[in-house]
Amino acid sequence: MSDKVFPSSKPTATAAPPAANGGAPASTNATTNGGTTKTHLYNPTSRPPYRPQPHHRRHRPRRNYCGCCCFWTILSFLIITLLFAIAGSVMYVLYHPHRPSFTLASLRIHRLNLTTTADSSSSHLSTLFNLTISSKNPNSHLSFSYDPSVVSCVSSNSDVFIGNGTLPAFVSNSKNATTFKGVVVATSSDLDTETVNNLRPDLKKKNGISLKVEMDTKVTVKMGGVESDKIGIRVSCDGIKGVVPKGKSPSVANVAGAKCRVDLRIKIWKWNF
Repeated sequence: MSDKVFPSSKPTATAAPPAANGGAPASTNATTNGGTTKTHLYNPTSRPPYRPQPHHRRHRPRRNYCGCCCFWTILSFLIITLLFAIAGSVMYVLYHPHRPSFTLASLRIHRLNLTTTADSSSSHLSTLFNLTISSKNPNSHLSFSYDPSVVSCVSSNSDVFIGNGTLPAFVSNSKNATTFKGVVVATSSDLDTETVNNLRPDLKKKNGISLKVEMDTKVTVKMGGVESDKIGIRVSCDGIKGVVPKGKSPSVANVAGAKCRVDLRIKIWKWNF
């Protein structure tokens, strides 16, 4: 029995033809069965192809955002201020509000004594006043609700504290007047040398000592069903002339020229304006 020899299915590689002039053979890759032949040659002088870089999106600087934020904040504040101004103007035209008025009707001095020890080492002040204060609401659509008030008396020239007292809370309705009689203002305290030197010349004046009465409180304004926050006010009554009483009879101060002024008291942290 004879063996049959079958041809190999693998393609036979053909030897590359020698290069001319003894050079290196050319690099070729041949494929059979109708395949294509590709030749890969390396050219060291060729440049790499240009690949465009992707464009990054530019971000707006943070300064623009801050500017826009400040602009809209200021614009909103101006608009709100304008709306409040318009509302206030309308309310003023409709209701024409007025400040409350205060009057110091009378002031009696029962005691005003300044005593000093023989060696002038200490001085003591003892005072007792009796006041009559009136409050009037001139508005027809507004009412005022007052907190308890602190009433104090000081000398006008030297601004020395002479006494204090209290006034109860009260409500002043529209077109209403409220009068408080027998408001007691008193003190019993020791004074330093500087304060005594400032107060003693005022007590020796023939035409009397100039006094000033101050009242500090907070008030709430009501208009129909609308109620405001509490607002601090100070009532200052100046132009009072008092004489030191002699004996047990009280002296009557001259309040004919007294004028009371109402000022708003705005407190910012530690300061009052």
